[in-house]
Amino acid sequence: MLSEGDLSMELPSKNQKERYVREMFNGIARKYDLMNTLMSMGRDRSWRKYAIHRARIGAGMNVLDVCCGTAELTLETARTVGPEGHVTGLDFSEQMLAVGEQKVKNSECKDWVTLIQGNAMELPFEDNSFDAAIVGWGLRNVPDIDQVLREMRRVVRPGGWVVSLDMAKPSVPVFKQAYWLYFNWLVPAMGKLTAKRKSAYQYLHDSSIAFDSQQQLTKRFAKNGLVNTRFHNLMGGVVAVVEGQRNG
Repeated sequence: MLSEGDLSMELPSKNQKERYVREMFNGIARKYDLMNTLMSMGRDRSWRKYAIHRARIGAGMNVLDVCCGTAELTLETARTVGPEGHVTGLDFSEQMLAVGEQKVKNSECKDWVTLIQGNAMELPFEDNSFDAAIVGWGLRNVPDIDQVLREMRRVVRPGGWVVSLDMAKPSVPVFKQAYWLYFNWLVPAMGKLTAKRKSAYQYLHDSSIAFDSQQQLTKRFAKNGLVNTRFHNLMGGVVAVVEGQRNG
């Protein structure tokens, strides 16, 4: 049985990661949403809705979506806050944002969504600017997770929530091995056939292995000043929502 580390590629170093990830996402932007749906077997939207729920996002709120990509989570959040609220999506990939901008333009939420290009490591917002901050499948791709969490905490008002939705590490025997086998073989193959970028989806596998477990990420939230931290496993721990609250 293959283990998590078999058939892996060499991940970029911390200094190289920003450029590598930006170029990778620029290259797969047009097929990104399709691949997400295929890889999640259509469950990705329900996961986004659950993350929004755990961020305690409601009507009329002002929310930040960090590493927003093609704006799927941004738009789902915008449907929740409604026209009395506002959602700002930030990403550093111009091609992902271009796809997102088109979707926003064609949506019913276009008047209360703003997409901007920027760096999650240095959020271009004042302290206490948002009621909540959310990130979907983004922390795994940043050079410094702690720095991004500190920035997300900084821009959220006291009492607001910081929430991450990302890949996790299942622990149930047999299911765990089957999952990594699927991820190691099928996902890169799907990427090659659909997005013509097998290496990008091999990176998805390898970065998921290197990424914090849901337990480790929860501890990291606490280390960076968030309270009431906890995680919620989805689909047997294949993905997880991690949450923390700013208390001051």
